[in-house]
Amino acid sequence: MDNPLVGPGLDALRERRSVKWRLYGPEVLPLWVAEMDVVPAEPVQQAVIDAVRSGDTGYPWAPDYAEALSSFATQRWGWTPDPAAMQLVPDVMLGVTEVLKLLTDVGDAVVVNSPVYPPFFQFVHSLGRRVVEAPLDASGRLDPQTVERACAEAARGGGRVAYLVCNPQNPTGAVHTAAELTAVLEVATAYGVRVVADEIHAPLAHPGVTFTPVASLPAGSTAVSLMSASKAFNLAGLKAAVAVPGPEARAELAQIPDEVSHGASHVGVIAHRAAYLEGGPWLDALLAGLEENRRLLGSLLAEHLPEVGYREPEGTFLAWLDLTAYDLGPDPSSVLRERAKVALHPGPGFGTGGEGHARLNFGTSPEILREAVARIASAL
Repeated sequence: MDNPLVGPGLDALRERRSVKWRLYGPEVLPLWVAEMDVVPAEPVQQAVIDAVRSGDTGYPWAPDYAEALSSFATQRWGWTPDPAAMQLVPDVMLGVTEVLKLLTDVGDAVVVNSPVYPPFFQFVHSLGRRVVEAPLDASGRLDPQTVERACAEAARGGGRVAYLVCNPQNPTGAVHTAAELTAVLEVATAYGVRVVADEIHAPLAHPGVTFTPVASLPAGSTAVSLMSASKAFNLAGLKAAVAVPGPEARAELAQIPDEVSHGASHVGVIAHRAAYLEGGPWLDALLAGLEENRRLLGSLLAEHLPEVGYREPEGTFLAWLDLTAYDLGPDPSSVLRERAKVALHPGPGFGTGGEGHARLNFGTSPEILREAVARIASAL
């Protein structure tokens, strides 16, 4: 199968009406938001077309999503979660919100590993909870001692505590190992802290890297994972996700109100189901293309921007760039957008460790990636 990343040209991409292509002017190359420049897999296209043509545009049926995800998880990760225990949610972050409502109260603390996806901070604060950061270590990995200190600090404030894990990590692309996850899960258990995992990038572990679902681990028996086909299959605009409980979290998760599932898109469920059940060959071709782009980005940076700090991600289509050597201030992305006409995602919003950094989306064609790096190098 052809590389999905070598598809629409720049002119065709600029005809898209998503925020990625509309927020900035036509002179800017947008490599910021986590949306790939691909056309979805043919089975997904056909499933959506058939649904619309037949008028199958009503309300979602949760078992369709749950059963497809269970089948996909069995094939890809050797784990078969029980579809009957899953809960359909509108998307991953709204699912996280509903689970945090079950596990914490207003004023309680939520531990996060920074730098991490900015909506972690935004959604937690909007719920009236407070964030306690447990930064990744110098090598970009989970640090059990830092997590323990954060759990202790969070517990001192009173109330209940949750630990919101990002696996794989956005923005660094670290795919946490079973041993790393077990270590921090055991710390959380020791402090009575409940674990919620955003695993939206789960299918995007690079070749040779093993993804481990948090809820599949013995230490994750009380955890809840949030999963979706949206990132891996480029379906962010077709909203749907599912909450997957560990064995000891089933009864608790079942307390999510029925109306929450109504927020998922029925057409989204149809698209995600087709992706999980029939999109495997397309996904494998995508992963091969992302591997090529990951290597290409590394070589381009080494040649043209050798002072950029860059650690090759183990998963996702995101690269975390350390631009502090160029003295561009706390938010280099704003400078690069102005000088180089390349939009990257601002680093400061990712929390501790974000200043002086920017996130680059390499889920695009090699040509656009080369052009973006050339523009940045010329500007600097």
